[in-house]
Amino acid sequence: MAVPVFRFAPSPNGRLHLGHAYSALLNQRMVEQAGGRLLLRIEDTDQTRCRPEYVAAIFEDLRWLGLTWETPVRIQSEHFADYDANLKRLWDMDAIYPCFCSRKQAAAHALSSSDPDGQPHYGRTCRNLPRDKAIRMIDAGTVHAWRLDMPGHGDVAASVWGDAVIAKRHVGSSYHIAVVTDDALQGVTDVVRGRDMEAATSLHRLLQQLLGLPSPRYVHHGLIFDEDGRKLSKSLRSTALAALRSDGVSALDIRVRLGFGPG
Repeated sequence: MAVPVFRFAPSPNGRLHLGHAYSALLNQRMVEQAGGRLLLRIEDTDQTRCRPEYVAAIFEDLRWLGLTWETPVRIQSEHFADYDANLKRLWDMDAIYPCFCSRKQAAAHALSSSDPDGQPHYGRTCRNLPRDKAIRMIDAGTVHAWRLDMPGHGDVAASVWGDAVIAKRHVGSSYHIAVVTDDALQGVTDVVRGRDMEAATSLHRLLQQLLGLPSPRYVHHGLIFDEDGRKLSKSLRSTALAALRSDGVSALDIRVRLGFGPG
């Protein structure tokens, strides 16, 4: 029987908080229960927000919590060629198309429906561009994103996303194409992540189907909220593990607080 492979895959765009600690510790517990392997992956394709100092901080925080993982750690920004190869496969099968619209232009042509994140569905303006014209614009260096041609796939579950952006060439490949590529290349069998990512699973399964990639088992755990009932978030400047550590909170304190203590 194949050994289960789990992964914890944070983005280095801020310091880890209690929500990250819970997800990392849950992955570790499930790995131990399954006799599996734990991988750490750094998802830093968004070059506008990710910082090298946060990569070092991720290692520091996770070691402090007592986690261990296999090496080498996969750093997504070192593997854009893998993601571009899968984008080319999708482009060759006419499953995606380049979108040259700015955010303002996309909003002007938005449909009345919206995706699970509350963003209006794109009006498919660029889907009607002749392929040769799109290629000339790409070759000329025109800024563009890659969108899934959702109506062409007939996937009811994923259709809630509309023509989702799966890559932004001007900032590097986006989360969706990178994560399914990496999960396949690394042999990931079990994805354990927060419930806030549950809606994206249909999109990932569709990409896996189109590319002929295996689909892992998915578990979406509950989220950690602050005293105001808001999900912990880097964008909300939720208290970082480093700040708790500097205030004298121990790793054991964190583990007990999150339900991973002794006994």
